[in-house]
Parts: sequence; C-alpha cells; structure tokens
Amino acid sequence: MGRKIFISYKYADSDVRHIKGEWYEINTVRDYVDKIESEIDSSDHIYKGESDAEDLSQLSEETIWSKLKNRIYNSSLTIVMISKNMRESWKSDKNQWIPREVSYSLKETSRISSSGVAVTSKTNALLAVIIPDRNDSYSYFTYNKTCCSSGCRIFLTDQLFDIMKKNMFNQKNPNTQICDNRSIVYFGDHSYMTCVKWDEFIEDMNKYIDKAYEIRDNIDNYEITNSI
Repeated sequence: MGRKIFISYKYADSDVRHIKGEWYEINTVRDYVDKIESEIDSSDHIYKGESDAEDLSQLSEETIWSKLKNRIYNSSLTIVMISKNMRESWKSDKNQWIPREVSYSLKETSRISSSGVAVTSKTNALLAVIIPDRNDSYSYFTYNKTCCSSGCRIFLTDQLFDIMKKNMFNQKNPNTQICDNRSIVYFGDHSYMTCVKWDEFIEDMNKYIDKAYEIRDNIDNYEITNSI
C-alpha cells in the first residue's frame, strides 16, 4: 500500500517478553520493531529512531533531532511502542525522545521543496502498540474489568507521556455510557491514538494500521494536542 511509517520507541527497554534468540538472551523493544519491519507489507516504508547498523550515540542532540524530524516529516503514520519502562519519570517530557517525536508527528510542518515551493505535511495518524512485559503481562498499562455488564478495558493512562495521554479519550462527541459502578465507559473510536496489544496487532497489522488512517481522515472529530 506504500505507507510511510515512523516508529517511536524506547530502544533499550528490556522488560519485555522474550521473542527472539535463546532463552537467556536479552530482548528489547527494538526486537519488536524489527519484527514489525519483517512482517509488514513490503511496499510500506519504515522509519526508525535508529536504522540498522546506524550509531547515533556520537552525534549531538541537535543533529539527532534533525535526522528524526526528517524521518517524521516523510511519514504519514506514527506507531508508538508502549513498553513498561519507556518513560523515565525523573526526566521532563521535553527531555525525552518519544514525546518530542509524537509532538512533531502531530504538527503540520511546512518546508520549502527543491523547486522552491512550500510543502506542508499533514498530521500523522497515530497508533500505540502495547508490548507485554517480561512476565508476559500487559497489566502495567491495560486490563479488563467486569464491573460493567458489557465488560470494559482499563487503560492506565498515567503511565504515558502527557501528550499521549491527552490524545486518548479526546473525541469531541464520544459515545459513552454509565457503568454499573457509575464510571464512564467509552465506545467506538473514542481516541485519536488507538491502543492495541502486541498479540492482536501482529496477528493483523493492516487492520489496525488502516483504522489509524481512518481516524486521521476524521481528525476534525478530535481535540488534538500537539505540544509537549
């Protein structure tokens, strides 16, 4: 389908389910990113924080950010990998890569093309993929509850960067009901940033990617937050 996808993730977070190599080998979120790249439609293009065999560690932060912005500008969908230790609580969001990448993804940015014409990028579609932790659990971020007769899924949004949290449950006119315990339950496409478990996503990636683009096509239905 020729989609251009930027993946934002905490490269070295190793509190993840083992999916590659011998049982004693340490896996990281990067192994999940590589799995997406190996499974996705060959006509799609994946942009990552670091490309294979690319070492950005010796570059200045300004140079790294310039490279990242170019990759985000050339993409139309940002996939954020939610992992247990992606957020460093002792640092401000402005000093961490994921919120900066998400923020730039959601902005319409104008650049002058080689022909001298101003070209403005559209706001990216936004999809979050939840990675199971080393105990094979998603409960650090999401779990199901039965307090409502219809059942519901809980998202612990306080575990997220603020810009991600603000782009969830942000539909202007959401379809809601009152749960048996008087809490509010949301239905339908209630969030600009849809969240999906890894096991569901990898089983049918196109389904969730297409949904993210469908939501972007209806972006006026959402209160978008694009600043950190």
